[in-house]
Amino acid sequence: MAEVFRRPQLAAELARRLLEPGVLDEGLRSGLFLAGMRRTGKTTFLRTDLVPELEARGAVVIYVDLWSDTKVSPAALVHAAVRRTLAELAAPASPLLARLRRIRGLDLGGMGFRFGFQLEELGEAGGATLAQAFSEVVDQAGGDVVLIVDEVQQAITTEEGNQMLLALKAARDAINPRPDTPGHFLFLGTGSNRALVSELTARRNQAFAGATSLSYPVLGEDYVRHVLERLEATGVTLRPSLQAACRAFETLGHRPEEFLRALSQLQAGSSRGSGLAPDQLLPVIAATLRGAAADLELQKVEQIGGLAVVIFDRVARSEGPARWIFSAESAAAYGQAIGREVRVEEIQPVVNELLAANVLMRLGHGRYGVTDPCVQEIWRERQR
Repeated sequence: MAEVFRRPQLAAELARRLLEPGVLDEGLRSGLFLAGMRRTGKTTFLRTDLVPELEARGAVVIYVDLWSDTKVSPAALVHAAVRRTLAELAAPASPLLARLRRIRGLDLGGMGFRFGFQLEELGEAGGATLAQAFSEVVDQAGGDVVLIVDEVQQAITTEEGNQMLLALKAARDAINPRPDTPGHFLFLGTGSNRALVSELTARRNQAFAGATSLSYPVLGEDYVRHVLERLEATGVTLRPSLQAACRAFETLGHRPEEFLRALSQLQAGSSRGSGLAPDQLLPVIAATLRGAAADLELQKVEQIGGLAVVIFDRVARSEGPARWIFSAESAAAYGQAIGREVRVEEIQPVVNELLAANVLMRLGHGRYGVTDPCVQEIWRERQR
């Protein structure tokens, strides 16, 4: 397993802003959304740095990744994660309960949490609501509950997911304004599509309209220096300068896996006697890998067929969500592009395949976008 680059200072700062907000951070209690491209280390940071930091400060943390199983609805994934955590709190011997006892000094008389509802009925018709569940946890824990939803933009792709976000807003509104509340319900959503995550807080019809949306702080020079120091410690002599390595890391979209792959290829190229110094060869490798990563996604489009390519082009070129991709006018434009007549009824099955391949995503009724903004950017560069 690759060594994890820890970011304790960032985790401590974010945890403090969430759990102990100053005057300027009180708005974070309405919800915080972090947007950043895929494979830039968001999930690693959440799971290895932020979650442990929040737990060390006494919060009950629930983490769920909406991309962990794309065949399961986002609402079902969230309800399942909440049920698992509540089951741990109800078990007297669970590590979670032991940690809360130690940090918060809870005296439960050797018992676990007691809930006024059946856990298996949470979220079901006639069962407990998320507002009721989180209220009981906050009151019994005497502290904050933090729900972290990774790839939160998936929630708005289904009506059930939208209803789940409304239920989370209802939980926030039921708990946080209480004058004597012993804790708060805090919602943190992260996503790999900046436009979609921004929509979750900017559009008035969204559950968390008005909440805070920030860019995920990507890894930077400190990470690059750490990698170069590790190379030096292991005796690797063909190393780029810090400046060249930082430029390559930026070219690769601040993606650690791609950066390590570039450094590996640098060693291979240098050993074959390319005649180029590391600072000359690394930019070439980085540019090549950037294109290759996008090619893997774009090949999925090409394999579906010519109609898929022109539909993807229409979506990728759109400023903001693409609309009217099923109209008669659009069908005529597709036909002109591929040299044959395209019937309107042909479009939906192809779009469904693009959605299943995870290269396009539905943003709402009749609105579509490219799943990976980096792929969209490279596509546009190649069409100029």
